[in-house]
Amino acid sequence: MTITFTPTNNLTLPAAWHRLTPIWQGGEEIIQKSLPHTQLAPAWQLMLLGDGSPTRHLELLTGEPVEVDVIDMSLIGMDLDGAPDLIQAVPGPRLRRQVWLRTASGQRLAYATSWWEASHVDEYLQNRSLPIWASLARLRTELYRDVRGIYYGDSSALESGFDVTGPFWGRHYLFWHHGQPLTLIYEVFSPYLTKYLGAMQLDSKYQ
Repeated sequence: MTITFTPTNNLTLPAAWHRLTPIWQGGEEIIQKSLPHTQLAPAWQLMLLGDGSPTRHLELLTGEPVEVDVIDMSLIGMDLDGAPDLIQAVPGPRLRRQVWLRTASGQRLAYATSWWEASHVDEYLQNRSLPIWASLARLRTELYRDVRGIYYGDSSALESGFDVTGPFWGRHYLFWHHGQPLTLIYEVFSPYLTKYLGAMQLDSKYQ
């Protein structure tokens, strides 16, 4: 597995991460109520709104181990990095990690960016090439996945990375550990998953 890190220095912030330009987005109230099935099919709601491990779900869906290609680990200090406002819940200075999640056979399934307190990242990501879920499971870390935002939108970078046209569904959430925010994560899923989850069933009024 090839792991590449973005070189940084104290004067220049690293290259941007890939956030969606939303066509539609929702917050906590919508997430708690769930979405109409005409907007988002039930199987997709389990993936996007559930508090289980997406990595484990992807393994169960595809029948393959899910592996990680780390494309960026950058110290961003106290910069807010264009991240969701919840980044302020993660103590600084911070480190940003970007990855592709893919099957062992090479199919990219998801893109994720996470923000960590830089001084603690080595404690929780001892093997940085593992999915976060696998790393924390090895440590028997008790976690709560607190989904706070959901998005349907476009990204030319992710179209290129997934090799499929958008729009895409994404979300962001906080991981809580011992009552404290551990990391903020922003995930986007490939439409390739319609092979396993079925059509997204997005109603025309949301497009």
